[in-house]
Amino acid sequence: MYNESNTLSIDVSIPNQTLTLCINDVPSLCYRISTALNGPGELENSGCTPCGQHIIRAAIGKNEPVNSVFVGRRPTGEIFTNCLAALYPQRDWILSRILWLSGCEPGVNRLGNVDTMRRYIYIHGTLDTEPMGVALSHGCIRMKNKDIIELFDRVQPGVSVCIS
Repeated sequence: MYNESNTLSIDVSIPNQTLTLCINDVPSLCYRISTALNGPGELENSGCTPCGQHIIRAAIGKNEPVNSVFVGRRPTGEIFTNCLAALYPQRDWILSRILWLSGCEPGVNRLGNVDTMRRYIYIHGTLDTEPMGVALSHGCIRMKNKDIIELFDRVQPGVSVCIS
């Protein structure tokens, strides 16, 4: 199990629609995810999931309830329900936890018009009815709520995230 001498990293596979948490480079946990409907890409306003080396820049939502709603990285105080969804049918639901990513490769996924952090690319929870294993997001990496909470509780800012 994890202790402070272990090195954590995350590998995201766009073709396989999986996210794997590695401990000392050994796969430990694997989750089905949903990346961008528009496929891989780094340009701002592309709706694509950026590739390359990243880190977790911020972990947002510790101790928030399951299905807590976030807008602009802030909890709204709402808990997702079908009634709430009916009131806001166009909302891209960001739920439970957020791991905000920052690119590490200048000109690839950092700075200028390819900056992952300024694009607000996250690993985050989504509706439990959303299919995993299918690329449907607006650029972020979506996970089931129970999965993002489990991952969130194991990682911290600074953990390496490789998206390929």
